[in-house]
Amino acid sequence: MPWRTRGVLAPAMLFASGAAAQIASAPPVGSTRTELQRYDLSIAGREVVQAIVSLAPGAAAPRHSHPGEEIIYVLKGTWVYQLDGHPEKTLKAGDVLYVPYGVVHAAKNTGTETGSELATYIVEKGRPLVVPAK
Repeated sequence: MPWRTRGVLAPAMLFASGAAAQIASAPPVGSTRTELQRYDLSIAGREVVQAIVSLAPGAAAPRHSHPGEEIIYVLKGTWVYQLDGHPEKTLKAGDVLYVPYGVVHAAKNTGTETGSELATYIVEKGRPLVVPAK
């Protein structure tokens, strides 16, 4: 059965002490991640995770990566994404973005309303969903 999470956590906490691995998937201040579903795939060691990610106006998700692919569908707002090695992209509701395995990226809500995206992750099972960039 899928489980849901919602949380707000100061970015500094992501890097605090030895607990970083346990909380690395918690969203930064001004954001929420509501997990919709998580299921094992038919590919050994892989799972799919779907979540709604929301950012308050001006809020940002700091540079991070995932242990797999991320497929983004913007539901609301104006988002600016920066993927390492690629030009910055501005997306609005209805736009999509593919983030390859392990590519470090960041996102910011540059709009005046809370933005939201449907994020689908196809990742290695048992690893933290979000890995802060060094």
